[in-house]
Amino acid sequence: MLTAQEIRQKFLDHFKKYGHQEVASSSLIPRDDPSLLFTNAGMVQFKRLFLGQEKREYTRATTAQKCLRVGGKHNDLDNVGRTARHHTFFEMLGNFSFGDYFKEDAIRMAWEFVTEVLKLPKEKLYVTIYKDDDEAFDLWVNVAGVDPNRIYRLGEKDNFWSMGDTGPCGPCSEIHVDQGADMACGPNCGIGKCDCDRFLEIWNLVFMQYNQAADGTRTPLPRPSIDTGMGLERISAICQGVRSNYDTDLFQVFIQYMAGLAGVKYHDSPDTDTALRVIADHSRAIAFMIADGILPSNEGRSYILRRLIRRAYRFGRLIGMQEPFLWKMALKVAEVMGGQYPELNERADFMSRVVREEEERFGQTLDKGLALLESEMAARASEQSLPGDVVFRLYDTYGFPIDIVNDIAEKRGFSVDTKGFEDAMLEQRRRARANWKGSGEKDLGARFARLLEDGLKSQFVGYDTLSASGRIAALLDADAAPAESLGKGDEGYIVANRTPFYGASGGQEGDTGEMTILSAEESGKAEVIETLKPSPELTVMKIRVTEGRFLPDEEVQMEVCRETRLASARSHTCTHLLHAALRRVLGDHVRQAGSLVTPERLRFDFSHIAPMTDEELKQVEHDVNAAIMANYPVNSRVMPREEALGTGAMALFGEKYGDSVRVVTVGTDEYTESRELCGGTHLATTGQAGAFVLLSESGISAGVRRIEALTGWNALSHINRERAELAQLSGMLKSRPEEVPARVENLLKDNKALRRDLDRALAASSKNDAMTEETLNGVLVITGKLSPMPIKTLREVMDDVRSKHASGVICIAAPDAENPEGKASLILHVSKDLHGRFTAPSLIKAVAAPIGGSGGGRPDQAQAGGPNPSGIDEAFAILKQQITA
Repeated sequence: MLTAQEIRQKFLDHFKKYGHQEVASSSLIPRDDPSLLFTNAGMVQFKRLFLGQEKREYTRATTAQKCLRVGGKHNDLDNVGRTARHHTFFEMLGNFSFGDYFKEDAIRMAWEFVTEVLKLPKEKLYVTIYKDDDEAFDLWVNVAGVDPNRIYRLGEKDNFWSMGDTGPCGPCSEIHVDQGADMACGPNCGIGKCDCDRFLEIWNLVFMQYNQAADGTRTPLPRPSIDTGMGLERISAICQGVRSNYDTDLFQVFIQYMAGLAGVKYHDSPDTDTALRVIADHSRAIAFMIADGILPSNEGRSYILRRLIRRAYRFGRLIGMQEPFLWKMALKVAEVMGGQYPELNERADFMSRVVREEEERFGQTLDKGLALLESEMAARASEQSLPGDVVFRLYDTYGFPIDIVNDIAEKRGFSVDTKGFEDAMLEQRRRARANWKGSGEKDLGARFARLLEDGLKSQFVGYDTLSASGRIAALLDADAAPAESLGKGDEGYIVANRTPFYGASGGQEGDTGEMTILSAEESGKAEVIETLKPSPELTVMKIRVTEGRFLPDEEVQMEVCRETRLASARSHTCTHLLHAALRRVLGDHVRQAGSLVTPERLRFDFSHIAPMTDEELKQVEHDVNAAIMANYPVNSRVMPREEALGTGAMALFGEKYGDSVRVVTVGTDEYTESRELCGGTHLATTGQAGAFVLLSESGISAGVRRIEALTGWNALSHINRERAELAQLSGMLKSRPEEVPARVENLLKDNKALRRDLDRALAASSKNDAMTEETLNGVLVITGKLSPMPIKTLREVMDDVRSKHASGVICIAAPDAENPEGKASLILHVSKDLHGRFTAPSLIKAVAAPIGGSGGGRPDQAQAGGPNPSGIDEAFAILKQQITA
């Protein structure tokens, strides 16, 4: 019996034998497709190649791609653990041709793999093709030797694939395996007739041969391509002779480990089996998501991770787990799958910390949320339905993903008002969509699609020089459309066959500078106001013409602004020094999560759970400045990717690297301060950075921190500004600079004491303010308009008044002490014995309206604030109307 590991390796080796380049799996975060939440197929990392927007050193590729399907049309979360085939995380085996071989070779290699390498019985195999694809039919019969009676023609729904409404598309062909008559769904079971598991699709071969226009017409592509996909989990089940993917070695190792933790047995009961399958599936997804830099929060991809952790944690409770356990499962995933995916081992410790912290946080609220859910279901036993606002309250207050509510409700026969929940979540959902749709790179590929499709390239010479001449290879107007010329005052884009201008990429801003026409007949000058990089081999300069006219094919002289380039280089080299310092001080779990390198400042995002302490910040700043003062040389070298990684060079997750990479090393032959894969521009020595000043450290999402800093002249200017401000404070306080902190501390103490005395005086004087007591509708109602005071003092007055009255409604209000004309506060108390008739929150909304505010609070006490103190008397009148209504 073949293991899943053996199947994966045999697949890759099979296609490598036929000249395919083995390409490492890309990140679960799609780099080139901001419309996708997650990488959900093997072809995602090759999309630009299929669209003709990028070229690589190979035209054949094979991959084992990590994929995740939990959003959009692939949202199978409710079925995960309940069926034999549904998963969140899965591996897609694929082979690809980018204008190289086409149908014949794709069919021949696929059939050879399933029948000769995997040795699946031919008598159990069937093939489907697109209804009009006679070419594929002939090839399956004549090249693969498939019996024509085992080939089925299906329609567009089943056997035609497209990348979108427009673009590359084509027929596809699928290989199916017959699992036996006992798997049939009924007498009408058959290929193309049902979706049961008897005739199981194991491999899809997509023949990209057309380009679809907006009107639906299809024209042949000049270089047809191949995209295939085979799920490792599914083919493993077939090869291992089991009917469920969860019974393969891919999942059993995790199911049995979890069963051991919980003290239960697999196949003992349906509920236990479902829980073990859910936990095994979700644990794989959780580990891979965190390894790729996704951390739990309430937005976008991070919310999906949080949902998976909390859903798995709740299923753990169902099999008796009271303490956090998923962090152990995540470590088990790293142990088992880290050989194929080394990023799991590299981040294992950090991963377990993130998962455990999330488990502990959710564990604190789970029981309260379950109690509320049980209460709501008991109150609605007759209608058997949960309203959307209840589901939203569970989410908003207790962190319950709707998946948990659905799981519990379904088991109890309740329906869930999903639409009501989604309406309540509309603003959060809009923010989440904005978050993940904007998380991909700036979509320059679409703007400059024509240039990319034409294969236009520009040679970057800016590592060695800031000045170069070149020929205008493309001239575009401000809308990136071809232009015959650009005159004075016009803005547009220029591509030169060679350029010293660095195009924005890797977090570094693009260069600016000047461009001049080199011609005896023509004269012209332009500012280069931005430099873009739509692809690794194409640099586009955005210009504003200041003199003359620019035409295609003219020779131009290009000059990069030396000051801004050097300032950017200071920032960029210091991000490398900062990254190294953070890993030394905080630990190896620190990985770059984003950066911005500009001439003015640098911003560095990194993975770390907790805010940094003052001592850690001081140490990091010290380490970076120590590296600057050491004046280490900064060298770059291009080398094979695997060799570079073997030297310990840091690579960024989600970043695509070619076979050859540029390695930037800071240090000497005896000592390496930093070594990273990087295509940016850098200093010659660290001493050129001058100085490094850390401005701030903050959290930007769960598990991701951000540091902002200054270098060089910007750092010096900042120090001078702070020095001037300190001198000004010293003068105001009549003290030496080193005495300022103690002097300010004493002033704050004095101010606090004076404020306390004032509050006491205000509270005492309020006793002389008139309080009105009257009985309305059998309720004692006390109102009082007090002298101006802060809200804290107003609360103390309320505590004093309510202590003297066991029953009643009390409302006191006062203008603000610091802004008596423009702000008022109001506090309303309702004693517990009256809660059957009134609560403070139910009364305060209308009562607060005259002061221009709204409020809320507990059933016994609520407060409100507003900008209209003159409305206090009207507020009391409204309160009395509500009591007597």
